[in-house]
Amino acid sequence: MVGQSIPLSAESGSQNCRLPTRRCIVSKANSDKISPALDTPTDLPRAAVEKISASLNTLLADAFALYVKTKNFHWHVSGRHFRGYHLMFDQQSDAIFATTDQLAERVRKLGGTTLRSISQIGNLQTIKDNNESYVPPREMLRELMEDNKYMAAAMRKAHKLADDHEDSGTAGLLETFIDQTERRTWFLFEASRQEGDNEA
Repeated sequence: MVGQSIPLSAESGSQNCRLPTRRCIVSKANSDKISPALDTPTDLPRAAVEKISASLNTLLADAFALYVKTKNFHWHVSGRHFRGYHLMFDQQSDAIFATTDQLAERVRKLGGTTLRSISQIGNLQTIKDNNESYVPPREMLRELMEDNKYMAAAMRKAHKLADDHEDSGTAGLLETFIDQTERRTWFLFEASRQEGDNEA
């Protein structure tokens, strides 16, 4: 009987335990795809973990891409508003980078695996890079504004996915990030207006 699976009583709240250690088989995510050492236990169904993890990993790749682009513009901005834009881009890039660890760790908490390399970021990112030799300051502002708007929309989709699977931890994290992203969009929009211009 050693090592044999036996059902336990309903009162025990556990099933499929093995004797003699009585270690219960816990539902784990992606158990057929990731190393057992990384297979974090979770009460969410495996399909939910895979979908939410994929969504968060895409957001993570885009956060890295937007971070680098914002830093690029921070380093290469020029013109009469240099100081203001230079500082704003630096502050925004720091805020974007601060989301990356939390997104990655959320995936791990769920039992998924997250990004491992620059090449993986490149494969998953949907934010386009900007490798132009020179970008006028107002175009920098508008491009980053559109990228942040795009990120907020993508976060809302991920939030809905989390809600659909009753993943309140992911939903709560994304609510904070959506608010931060909308704030960046607002600042970029206001900074990009021409003098006397009230239109986008």
